[in-house]
Amino acid sequence: MSEALVIIDIQKDYFPGGNMEVVNSENAAGNARSLLNTFRKKNKTIIHIQHVSTREGATFFLPETKGVEIHESVSPVEGEKVIIKNYPNSFIHTDLDNYLRDNGITKIIFCGMMSHMCIDATVRAAFDKGFTCIVAEDACATRNLSYGELKVPSPSVHASFMAALSAVYAKVTTSDIIIKETTS
Repeated sequence: MSEALVIIDIQKDYFPGGNMEVVNSENAAGNARSLLNTFRKKNKTIIHIQHVSTREGATFFLPETKGVEIHESVSPVEGEKVIIKNYPNSFIHTDLDNYLRDNGITKIIFCGMMSHMCIDATVRAAFDKGFTCIVAEDACATRNLSYGELKVPSPSVHASFMAALSAVYAKVTTSDIIIKETTS
């Protein structure tokens, strides 16, 4: 089974001082960096997903701003695929599906931001397209949410989405376990 690491939206706007700061971005990015280093050492397929906002009224990931840039902790190097997307689902109006299939990828390891939005949308789409999906839950981050009067702290948001994904769509585990399985 040929596998790829897909790093979704680890971009500067999600970090302290950015326009859409998420909780735990530095720790998640550090774990994503460990996965990235492992995949580089093993010469495995790496795909960086970068969201560029085209939606009217958007407040983050705006074109030609610092916030839209991929964070330096996971910067792509020459030869690594970068896919620009405009929707939460990384497959919508991109060449992600074709790229994965053209490279014989059947298993995808996902990490990135935000757990409740782009990670969720992309993992579900990948599963529906027949890919085996693994989510490095400690290499993902999200933010506090609210619904009406209910305030939902980011750890609860993250746990809820990881629980939902792990029910059917993906194996949800830690970056350390993925690294151990990749290097053994």
